[in-house]
Amino acid sequence: MKHSINKIFNNLSMFLIIITLTVGLVTLLVLEQNSSYAKINNLKNQKNIIQSLANLQKKDIELALIQFNGKSTQLHHEIEKLHNLNKYDYTGKFLLGNSEEYLSDLDKLSKLTINFNKIAHQYYIDNLENAEEKNQELKNTFYSINTFLDAMVIKNISYNEDKFHILQKITIFAFIITLLTTFWYRRRLNSIYADVLHLYAIDKNKKDYDIFSQEADAIKLRMNRKPVVTDNPAMLDPVTQINNHKGMLSSYSNKKGMKESNFTSVTVFEIDNFSKQKRAFSQELTQSILKKVAFTMSLHEQATDVIARTDYNQFTVILSRTSKEQSFKDIDIIRQSISEIKFKAPGGDSITITASGGFIIKPNNQSLDESIRQAKEVLKYAKKNGKNIISQIRDVAEHEL
Repeated sequence: MKHSINKIFNNLSMFLIIITLTVGLVTLLVLEQNSSYAKINNLKNQKNIIQSLANLQKKDIELALIQFNGKSTQLHHEIEKLHNLNKYDYTGKFLLGNSEEYLSDLDKLSKLTINFNKIAHQYYIDNLENAEEKNQELKNTFYSINTFLDAMVIKNISYNEDKFHILQKITIFAFIITLLTTFWYRRRLNSIYADVLHLYAIDKNKKDYDIFSQEADAIKLRMNRKPVVTDNPAMLDPVTQINNHKGMLSSYSNKKGMKESNFTSVTVFEIDNFSKQKRAFSQELTQSILKKVAFTMSLHEQATDVIARTDYNQFTVILSRTSKEQSFKDIDIIRQSISEIKFKAPGGDSITITASGGFIIKPNNQSLDESIRQAKEVLKYAKKNGKNIISQIRDVAEHEL
């Protein structure tokens, strides 16, 4: 089985997009890890501020007031920073589901901070008779908020571990997939390059070389085929410049050995409502339609195919494909392409061109003329059933039953 270069490069392009997105995800997770570390540093900084607030000197009240106001305000700023950092914690919000818990802890920390600042203010600034009792209350509050900050640090470390495990799994998965795919596509790209070298005949001794890609195989067939018979005017249809009946027989004779293992199909197309007896259009428009139909068919021609105009409004198409289904599918694509042809009539009306066809698979022991005769019989059945359709032998057989 030949491989399509187009498909390989499309898959490779898709793989590179997926890997790029994966690397982007890993980068975001790494940035989130840095944000998580910033949270821990913030909590440690709050512990240091609270420690300093708990140990202010009461000798100089004015200095103590300045220090207290600055540090207490800084505490609230640090909590606000934690709120801002949490906005970018997408892993916690969407994967781990701990964002609500973290916000609840921040609210509790904010309340503890307000309470601590209040008690510290009363102890350092206000003149209280029960200073000893307030000092003990300050120590208790200091212990509570300090313990809570320690608990938040431990929780953040736990969150970071969960994020790290996710990052670890994604990184390992991306590495394994990248490694396997790299070797996979390396082999295919080397095979494609070997095809190119073979086409350039660098390794002339490898006559038994097995071509890897469909495109290289098609190029080789074109390179190896015999001189084209269409160079001879006697082999050409004068209107469409494709093979006439004689040119078709000659071309088929030259090409039939190119892919002996393939299935050969013979299809006779006839343009619907377009006969020699009932000429609905001028000669100039008629020739334009015939040329356009022939050109449309030739767009789908491969190296082993033969296309010919064999009657006034009939074309014979001989395809060589790896399966019967693929052959019929390509014939139907040609039919659809013809149905998309449109012309303008002299009166300005739009003319849609369609064609019906009789399709058969040619047995190896059957002559081409006999196959064409059978295809014409199938074509008659297709014309009886309407227009713009392709009929096969089995359709005729089912109708007769």
